Amino acid sequence: MSFQQGLSGLNAASKNLDVVGNNVANASTVGFKQSQAVFADLYANSLSGSGGSQVGIGVKVAQVSQQFTQGNITTTSNPLDIAINGNGFFRMDNGGEITYQRNGQFQLDKLGFIVNPTGSKLTGYTADASGVLSTGAPAPLSISTADLAPLITSEIGAVLNLDSGSPDIPALPAFDIADPTTFTNSTAVTVYDSLGNDQTLQMFYVKRAAGWDVYAASDGVQIGAAPIANLTFNTSGVLTTAMPLAPINVPATAPGATSPFPIAVDFTGTTQFGANFSVNSLNQDGFTSGRLAGFDLSADGVLLGRYTNGQTAVLGQVVLAGFANPNGLQPMGNNQWVETSTSGVPLVGAPDSGSLGVLQSRAVEDSNVDLTAELVNMITAQRMYQANAQTIQAQDEILQTLVNL
Repeated sequence: MSFQQGLSGLNAASKNLDVVGNNVANASTVGFKQSQAVFADLYANSLSGSGGSQVGIGVKVAQVSQQFTQGNITTTSNPLDIAINGNGFFRMDNGGEITYQRNGQFQLDKLGFIVNPTGSKLTGYTADASGVLSTGAPAPLSISTADLAPLITSEIGAVLNLDSGSPDIPALPAFDIADPTTFTNSTAVTVYDSLGNDQTLQMFYVKRAAGWDVYAASDGVQIGAAPIANLTFNTSGVLTTAMPLAPINVPATAPGATSPFPIAVDFTGTTQFGANFSVNSLNQDGFTSGRLAGFDLSADGVLLGRYTNGQTAVLGQVVLAGFANPNGLQPMGNNQWVETSTSGVPLVGAPDSGSLGVLQSRAVEDSNVDLTAELVNMITAQRMYQANAQTIQAQDEILQTLVNL
């Protein structure tokens, strides 16, 4: 009997050494989760039931259990290095086969898809041309390098202070953008046509007895002979003219663009106080086209593209998958796992939702192997192997004694 017990102990110790050796070998593997050998004792079946004096017949390895504890986070310079801080796995698509991993070392393939070193594609919620995320089934994420389409200017917001002490401008001579004596103040803002071409829209403010007449010009050419509006104020200097103004039909100065294009002007907040003319705010809602200059990843997995025109756009959102029993996952190598019946179905969602962790860009999660502890475990496993070999040697000496009688 002792031979069988010792042999089972040798097998268990050998398996334990294999587990420790694998942990040590992967101490520098990003996203690796250390394993632990779980042992169970063995007893022979008895026809009359187990007795109080029954002796076990050895040991077996019941399970090699992975420890899904958090690894240290190390920063990198790659914007596609992503670390998970908390629960969850990256969801990968390898030609329709879904796998899961903690290793966040990604790169772009030739088609713009975000892939791991083996070519599996990172999945998430895709975004349409307007940056609206799809909340349906996750799909492979890609980073489009196409230019961001321009946005035609449709509204201008201006907050000014018109000096109430400015002298009134007489009706004659008529307003002339080339004659500074025919207007009191002016502003200029860059607007964009349907093709993203920029042009300068000027507005001129003429102090009259009945308020302020406003004239407009585009790239130095006056738009219509009449003023586009008359701004009136009460005795407290508060604007009383209804806003926004009727849209100005601005002619496009570049060929091929929509012309004219309407722009509504809103002077809400403009005042007439006894102070110098000032421009407190002057903005418009259009922009030219832009090329992708870079991208960033937020803690909730949203990929935000940065463009050369100063705009940003949502490119997609990385999703995470959680499992009721991560130890039930089947390791497939290359830092990947697949779900099994014991792991439970994956609970897929956006990072930082439910029990899922958050993401950190330009960082990776180190292996959770504690080398010091593993070296101690290695010594313990070695001593266990030697002790079991000693029980076999002792049994052999006893049998030799019996043979020599």
